[in-house]
Amino acid sequence: MNKIRLEAFSDAVVAIVITIMVLELRVPLGTDWPALRPVVSTLLLYALSFVILGIYWANHHHMLYLADRINGSILWANLHLLFWLTLLPFSTRWMGQSQFAPLATAAYGVVMLCAAVAFQILQKTIVAYQGPASKLRAAVGMGAKEKISTVAFVAAIPLAFISPWISVALYVSTALLWLVPDRRIESKVP
Repeated sequence: MNKIRLEAFSDAVVAIVITIMVLELRVPLGTDWPALRPVVSTLLLYALSFVILGIYWANHHHMLYLADRINGSILWANLHLLFWLTLLPFSTRWMGQSQFAPLATAAYGVVMLCAAVAFQILQKTIVAYQGPASKLRAAVGMGAKEKISTVAFVAAIPLAFISPWISVALYVSTALLWLVPDRRIESKVP
């Protein structure tokens, strides 16, 4: 199976998710600086979620670049990842509108954790299908960034009930960790 349709579909879904998130932003009721105060948290969360989607998009692009072909298992693993990414607008808006309520902040972490796990499943599915000569296998493994991200998300979920701000700090830190594209994959891309 050719991977072009998978890439195009994934790109379209990410574009739609970003569009939904921006359409969810509410315009301030006034025209002065104090009018922005009620929407600042939502704007900052939008920026965080936009960056996270951008990170997934860039790493997804690099990962698929190294895949020679795809099969049905890869298609379903990709849909699994896209499912979790499509929940990002919901969890972003809920956390913003609730002013970082513990349950909403934990739910954001659940979406982030599930998306991270789904990305790892997709990566492993591609590597398994490509076989021993897989370019992706040569480029990746369960590296430190993946382990740190998973631990951060697992920790952030219950910590949201103690201090939502600790969870938010973990979400931001994890995004910063991944802001630079994965050098393991980039080293294999001509």
